[in-house]
Amino acid sequence: MGTVRLLWRRERPLPPRPGRRPTLTVDAVVDAGIREADDRGLHDVSLRRVAEHLGVGVMTLYGHVANKAQLLDLMVDQCRLDMEWAPLSGSWRVRLGQVADENLTLLTRHPWLAHVETERAVLGPGTLGKYERELGAVEPLPLTDPAKDQALALVLAFVRSSARALEAARAERSEETPEQWWLREGAELEALGIEERFPLASRVGQAAGAATHAAADARSAHAFGLGVLLDGLAPARPGRRPRVGG
Repeated sequence: MGTVRLLWRRERPLPPRPGRRPTLTVDAVVDAGIREADDRGLHDVSLRRVAEHLGVGVMTLYGHVANKAQLLDLMVDQCRLDMEWAPLSGSWRVRLGQVADENLTLLTRHPWLAHVETERAVLGPGTLGKYERELGAVEPLPLTDPAKDQALALVLAFVRSSARALEAARAERSEETPEQWWLREGAELEALGIEERFPLASRVGQAAGAATHAAADARSAHAFGLGVLLDGLAPARPGRRPRVGG
Protein backbone atom coordinates (compact mmCIF):
# COMPACT_ATOMS: atom_id res chain seq x y z
CA MET A 1 0.00 0.00 0.00
CA GLY A 2 1.22 3.51 -0.78
CA THR A 3 2.89 5.51 1.98
CA VAL A 4 0.56 8.52 1.64
CA ARG A 5 -2.43 6.21 2.06
CA LEU A 6 -0.96 4.88 5.30
CA LEU A 7 0.03 8.34 6.56
CA TRP A 8 -3.56 9.56 6.25
CA ARG A 9 -5.13 6.37 7.60
CA ARG A 10 -6.97 8.15 10.43
CA GLU A 11 -8.70 10.63 8.15
CA ARG A 12 -9.34 8.11 5.41
CA PRO A 13 -9.65 4.70 7.06
CA LEU A 14 -7.91 1.78 5.40
CA PRO A 15 -10.14 -0.74 3.64
CA PRO A 16 -10.81 -3.96 5.60
CA ARG A 17 -8.43 -6.79 4.83
CA PRO A 18 -9.78 -10.13 3.65
CA GLY A 19 -9.58 -13.11 5.94
CA ARG A 20 -9.32 -13.15 9.71
CA ARG A 21 -9.30 -9.93 11.66
CA PRO A 22 -5.66 -8.81 12.05
CA THR A 23 -4.11 -9.00 15.51
CA LEU A 24 -2.03 -5.87 14.87
CA THR A 25 -2.74 -2.37 13.64
CA VAL A 26 -0.53 0.04 11.72
CA ASP A 27 -0.60 2.29 14.79
CA ALA A 28 0.81 -0.47 16.96
CA VAL A 29 3.60 -1.16 14.47
CA VAL A 30 4.50 2.55 14.26
CA ASP A 31 4.51 2.95 18.05
CA ALA A 32 6.74 -0.09 18.43
CA GLY A 33 9.12 1.28 15.80
CA ILE A 34 9.37 4.59 17.67
CA ARG A 35 10.08 2.84 20.97
CA GLU A 36 12.78 0.70 19.34
CA ALA A 37 14.39 3.79 17.76
CA ASP A 38 14.25 5.69 21.06
CA ASP A 39 15.91 2.78 22.88
CA ARG A 40 18.41 1.58 20.27
CA GLY A 41 19.00 4.41 17.82
CA LEU A 42 18.13 4.64 14.15
CA HIS A 43 20.73 2.26 12.74
CA ASP A 44 19.67 -0.66 14.95
CA VAL A 45 16.00 -0.45 14.00
CA SER A 46 14.81 -3.23 11.70
CA LEU A 47 11.50 -4.86 10.92
CA ARG A 48 12.77 -7.98 12.64
CA ARG A 49 13.47 -6.10 15.87
CA VAL A 50 10.10 -4.37 15.70
CA ALA A 51 8.41 -7.73 15.18
CA GLU A 52 10.26 -9.16 18.19
CA HIS A 53 9.14 -6.16 20.23
CA LEU A 54 5.53 -6.93 19.30
CA GLY A 55 5.93 -10.67 19.80
CA VAL A 56 5.03 -11.61 16.22
CA GLY A 57 6.82 -12.99 13.20
CA VAL A 58 8.42 -10.52 10.83
CA MET A 59 6.14 -11.64 7.98
CA THR A 60 3.19 -10.35 10.01
CA LEU A 61 4.61 -6.83 9.74
CA TYR A 62 4.67 -7.01 5.96
CA GLY A 63 0.91 -7.12 6.08
CA HIS A 64 1.03 -3.57 7.49
CA VAL A 65 4.14 -1.89 6.08
CA ALA A 66 6.08 -2.58 2.90
CA ASN A 67 9.60 -2.07 4.24
CA LYS A 68 11.75 -0.22 6.77
CA ALA A 69 11.77 2.99 4.70
CA GLN A 70 7.98 3.15 4.73
CA LEU A 71 7.85 2.42 8.45
CA LEU A 72 10.40 5.17 9.06
CA ASP A 73 8.21 7.71 7.22
CA LEU A 74 5.27 6.71 9.41
CA MET A 75 7.40 6.98 12.56
CA VAL A 76 8.73 10.43 11.63
CA ASP A 77 5.26 11.77 10.89
CA GLN A 78 3.82 10.35 14.11
CA CYS A 79 6.54 12.02 16.20
CA ARG A 80 5.75 15.33 14.51
CA LEU A 81 2.02 14.78 15.00
CA ASP A 82 2.62 14.22 18.74
CA MET A 83 4.97 17.19 19.02
CA GLU A 84 4.29 19.62 21.88
CA TRP A 85 3.96 23.25 20.86
CA ALA A 86 2.35 26.51 21.90
CA PRO A 87 0.65 29.08 19.65
CA LEU A 88 3.16 31.33 17.92
CA SER A 89 3.13 34.93 19.07
CA GLY A 90 5.36 37.98 19.05
CA SER A 91 7.78 39.17 16.39
CA TRP A 92 9.11 36.90 13.67
CA ARG A 93 12.36 36.63 15.64
CA VAL A 94 10.57 35.49 18.79
CA ARG A 95 8.50 33.06 16.73
CA LEU A 96 11.52 31.53 15.02
CA GLY A 97 13.25 31.22 18.37
CA GLN A 98 10.19 29.35 19.65
CA VAL A 99 10.21 27.08 16.61
CA ALA A 100 13.90 26.33 17.23
CA ASP A 101 13.29 25.54 20.91
CA GLU A 102 10.36 23.24 20.17
CA ASN A 103 12.31 21.35 17.53
CA LEU A 104 15.27 20.95 19.85
CA THR A 105 12.91 19.50 22.47
CA LEU A 106 11.50 17.09 19.87
CA LEU A 107 14.96 15.94 18.81
CA THR A 108 16.05 15.54 22.42
CA ARG A 109 13.04 13.34 23.10
CA HIS A 110 13.66 11.29 19.93
CA PRO A 111 17.41 11.68 19.15
CA TRP A 112 17.21 9.36 16.13
CA LEU A 113 15.13 11.95 14.26
CA ALA A 114 18.27 14.08 13.89
CA HIS A 115 19.88 11.22 11.94
CA VAL A 116 17.12 10.66 9.38
CA GLU A 117 18.65 11.42 5.98
CA THR A 118 16.21 11.92 3.11
CA GLU A 119 15.61 14.45 0.36
CA ARG A 120 11.94 13.56 0.01
CA ALA A 121 9.27 15.15 2.18
CA VAL A 122 7.08 13.03 4.43
CA LEU A 123 3.61 13.94 3.16
CA GLY A 124 1.62 13.16 6.27
CA PRO A 125 -0.61 15.20 8.58
CA GLY A 126 2.06 15.54 11.25
CA THR A 127 4.70 16.88 8.87
CA LEU A 128 2.39 19.10 6.83
CA GLY A 129 0.74 20.50 9.95
CA LYS A 130 4.16 21.24 11.44
CA TYR A 131 5.30 22.94 8.23
CA GLU A 132 2.12 25.04 8.00
CA ARG A 133 2.48 26.22 11.55
CA GLU A 134 6.20 26.95 11.41
CA LEU A 135 5.87 28.95 8.20
CA GLY A 136 3.90 31.38 10.34
CA ALA A 137 7.21 32.32 11.96
CA VAL A 138 8.78 33.47 8.68
CA GLU A 139 5.63 34.79 7.01
CA PRO A 140 6.21 38.39 8.31
CA LEU A 141 9.68 38.54 6.73
CA PRO A 142 9.96 40.51 3.45
CA LEU A 143 11.13 37.44 1.51
CA THR A 144 9.86 35.58 -1.53
CA ASP A 145 7.96 32.39 -0.78
CA PRO A 146 10.91 30.18 -1.84
CA ALA A 147 13.19 32.21 0.44
CA LYS A 148 10.76 31.84 3.35
CA ASP A 149 10.92 28.09 2.87
CA GLN A 150 14.72 28.25 2.79
CA ALA A 151 14.88 30.48 5.87
CA LEU A 152 12.81 27.98 7.85
CA ALA A 153 14.86 25.07 6.49
CA LEU A 154 18.08 26.85 7.52
CA VAL A 155 16.93 27.24 11.11
CA LEU A 156 15.70 23.63 11.30
CA ALA A 157 18.96 22.31 9.83
CA PHE A 158 20.92 24.29 12.43
CA VAL A 159 18.74 22.88 15.23
CA ARG A 160 19.28 19.38 13.87
CA SER A 161 23.05 19.91 13.96
CA SER A 162 22.80 21.23 17.52
CA ALA A 163 20.74 18.22 18.57
CA ARG A 164 23.38 15.84 17.26
CA ALA A 165 26.11 17.75 19.11
CA LEU A 166 24.08 17.71 22.33
CA GLU A 167 23.45 13.98 21.92
CA ALA A 168 27.20 13.35 21.61
CA ALA A 169 27.89 15.56 24.64
CA ARG A 170 25.36 13.65 26.75
CA ALA A 171 26.97 10.35 25.78
CA GLU A 172 30.45 11.63 26.69
CA ARG A 173 29.31 13.17 29.97
CA SER A 174 27.67 9.92 31.00
CA GLU A 175 31.19 8.46 31.15
CA GLU A 176 33.05 11.40 32.69
CA THR A 177 32.55 15.10 33.31
CA PRO A 178 34.43 17.77 31.30
CA GLU A 179 36.35 18.59 34.48
CA GLN A 180 37.48 14.98 34.89
CA TRP A 181 38.53 14.86 31.25
CA TRP A 182 40.54 18.08 31.54
CA LEU A 183 42.28 17.04 34.75
CA ARG A 184 43.65 14.02 32.90
CA GLU A 185 44.29 15.36 29.40
CA GLY A 186 45.10 18.95 30.36
CA ALA A 187 47.88 17.84 32.66
CA GLU A 188 49.49 15.92 29.81
CA LEU A 189 49.12 18.89 27.48
CA GLU A 190 50.60 21.34 29.97
CA ALA A 191 53.73 19.23 30.22
CA LEU A 192 54.28 19.74 26.48
CA GLY A 193 54.53 23.52 26.84
CA ILE A 194 52.21 24.27 23.90
CA GLU A 195 51.29 27.83 24.85
CA GLU A 196 54.31 29.31 23.08
CA ARG A 197 53.73 27.24 19.93
CA PHE A 198 50.00 27.96 19.76
CA PRO A 199 49.47 31.26 21.59
CA LEU A 200 46.14 32.19 19.95
CA ALA A 201 44.64 28.72 20.38
CA SER A 202 45.79 28.67 24.00
CA ARG A 203 44.39 32.09 24.83
CA VAL A 204 41.01 31.66 23.13
CA GLY A 205 40.66 28.04 24.20
CA GLN A 206 41.32 28.87 27.84
CA ALA A 207 38.82 31.75 27.75
CA ALA A 208 36.16 29.60 26.12
CA GLY A 209 36.78 26.76 28.56
CA ALA A 210 36.52 29.11 31.54
CA ALA A 211 33.26 30.55 30.20
CA THR A 212 31.53 27.22 29.52
CA HIS A 213 33.42 24.86 31.86
CA ALA A 214 34.13 22.58 28.91
CA ALA A 215 36.44 22.43 25.90
CA ALA A 216 33.36 22.71 23.67
CA ASP A 217 29.88 23.35 25.01
CA ALA A 218 27.11 22.37 22.58
CA ARG A 219 24.35 24.30 24.32
CA SER A 220 26.34 27.55 24.36
CA ALA A 221 27.24 27.01 20.70
CA HIS A 222 23.54 26.49 19.89
CA ALA A 223 22.48 29.72 21.60
CA PHE A 224 25.25 31.72 19.91
CA GLY A 225 24.67 30.22 16.47
CA LEU A 226 20.90 30.68 16.59
CA GLY A 227 21.39 34.35 17.46
CA VAL A 228 23.73 34.80 14.50
CA LEU A 229 21.24 33.08 12.17
CA LEU A 230 18.37 35.27 13.27
CA ASP A 231 20.53 38.38 12.94
CA GLY A 232 21.30 37.34 9.37
CA LEU A 233 17.62 36.95 8.53
CA ALA A 234 16.67 40.35 9.94
CA PRO A 235 15.88 43.04 7.35
CA ALA A 236 18.60 45.71 7.28
CA ARG A 237 16.01 48.45 7.81
CA PRO A 238 12.22 48.71 7.62
CA GLY A 239 10.94 48.38 4.07
CA ARG A 240 14.17 47.03 2.63
CA ARG A 241 14.14 43.51 1.25
CA PRO A 242 17.04 41.23 2.21
CA ARG A 243 19.11 40.28 -0.82
CA VAL A 244 18.67 36.57 -0.13
CA GLY A 245 15.95 35.26 -2.42
CA GLY A 246 14.95 38.76 -3.45
